[in-house]
Amino acid sequence: MAKKKTITVRQTASPIRRPKDQRATLVGLGLNKVGRTRVLEDTPSVRGMVAKIAHMVEIVED
Repeated sequence: MAKKKTITVRQTASPIRRPKDQRATLVGLGLNKVGRTRVLEDTPSVRGMVAKIAHMVEIVED
């Protein structure tokens, strides 16, 4: 069984005064507070969500 690729995403900025779609994208990734991290499956949809809010998150190198 092949191991699934994952990425670790950390929230670096607050969703205050951001458009609702950007806030919804953060919630969809499971983030809601600055400094929180999530380990997510590396799929095109997750990469697209991260790209949409790239100014509020960072990909952490393991």
